[in-house]
Amino acid sequence: MAGRILIITGDGGESYETWFAVHRFQEAGYETRVAAPSKRRLNLVMHDFEPGWDTYKEQPGYIMESDLTFDEVNAREYEAVLLIGGRAPEYLRNDQRVLAIVREFDRLGKWLFAICHGVQLLAAAGLVDGKRLTCYEHVKLDIESCGATYVRQESVRDGRIVSAPTWREHPAFYRAVMACLGAAVTA
Repeated sequence: MAGRILIITGDGGESYETWFAVHRFQEAGYETRVAAPSKRRLNLVMHDFEPGWDTYKEQPGYIMESDLTFDEVNAREYEAVLLIGGRAPEYLRNDQRVLAIVREFDRLGKWLFAICHGVQLLAAAGLVDGKRLTCYEHVKLDIESCGATYVRQESVRDGRIVSAPTWREHPAFYRAVMACLGAAVTA
């Protein structure tokens, strides 16, 4: 086993981003643990892009059981944290337990991975000032108003933070993530 990865999400979290992360990390030999406000079955959602819509549309997605609550997280037990997108970060950024977890990962010098709206948690934790990040285009204002520079790329690494816009950029995002973790990247 290569180590442990913490995945933070909750109801309204992006289903494909969550399941892909669990499977990709497990494929690379990591143990994954999904943390949420409570230990239970999560109602994840799928976001897709429909021609003619000004924003994404949302549908029910695959469900997933959370492994532990935010109160049970010990950042020292993990190599990295992944902040999942979807709508979950919109309300999780108001949860002081989540912000404390994200800040603790940063304080310990661990990797911080964020996809889509997941950067809202980095911003709320006060960790984006002076950083270069990418994210879903409609979250751009959130990070810029907190001092980050938005970069329109499939994946951006700035120090120990790696970010990506959406699940569509998984290949570039996970190449960067796995390179950071020192895992062998498979073609």
